Amino acid sequence: MSFCKDCVKGAIHEGTPKGRVEKLGGVDTYVATPSIDYPKDKVLLFLPDVFGMQLVNAKLLADSFAENGFKTVVPDYLNGDPIPADALLGQNFDIMKWFPNHGPDKTRPTLDKVVAALKEQGVTAFGATGYCFGGRYVFDLAIDNVIKVAATSHPSLLKVPDLEKYASTSKAPLLINSCTVDEQFPHELQDKADKIFANFAPGYKREYFEGCTHGFAVRGDLKNPKVQAGKEGAFKATVEWLIKYM
Repeated sequence: MSFCKDCVKGAIHEGTPKGRVEKLGGVDTYVATPSIDYPKDKVLLFLPDVFGMQLVNAKLLADSFAENGFKTVVPDYLNGDPIPADALLGQNFDIMKWFPNHGPDKTRPTLDKVVAALKEQGVTAFGATGYCFGGRYVFDLAIDNVIKVAATSHPSLLKVPDLEKYASTSKAPLLINSCTVDEQFPHELQDKADKIFANFAPGYKREYFEGCTHGFAVRGDLKNPKVQAGKEGAFKATVEWLIKYM
C-alpha cells in the first residue's frame, strides 16, 4: 500500500475549535458535543487523515457535525504521532517512512479502545466518517459491522477486493465523496465501486465534486471557489446521509 503526493498537501483552515480533548479508554480524543438535545446512545466517529486529531481542520469539521446534532469524537488513533501540520506549509515529509509505524496493528487497537469506552457509556449506535487515511478505517469498521452507517471522503489505501468485501459483508449504508484528481481513489476505482455496490441492499451513493483534488473535503484551499463548493458539498452530503441512516 502507498500514499500519494496529495496526502500531505493542503491548507490549514481558520477558526477556533469549540470541543475539548478527553480521555476515552485511555486515548486522547477530541469530543464535540451538540449544544442542542441529541440522542445519547449515538456517536459519530470522525476518523481523520494522517494529520490526525491535532489538525485544526479536523476539529472544526467535528464541531460542524456537532452543530448538526451529532455527538462527534475524533480519536487520536495515530497514538500521538501524526504528520506535523508544518508539512502543509511546504516542509518536506517522507510519508512512507512514517507509515510503517501507523499500520492497522498500531492504529486499530487504539480505535477499538475508544469504541469500547463509548459502549460502556451507553452508546449503542455508531456512524463513521473518514477522510483519506481515515476512509480505510471506515471500511474496516463497516466490514466488521461495528458501525451502523458509513461515509468517507477521498478514501486512501483501498483496492477492489476491499470494496468487494464490504459489499459482501457489511450492513452499513455507504456514502463516498469523490473528486476529479485523486490518485488514491481514481476514476477507475470510482467506476468499480459503482458497479460493485449497484445492488447493495443497505444503500450506496457516490457524490462527485468536479475540479477538486484528493484532500479537498478536509484540507482544501478555500480560496478556490470549486474547492470550497466541494468541501461544503461533501459535508452536506455526509450530514444528509447520517440523518437518513443513523
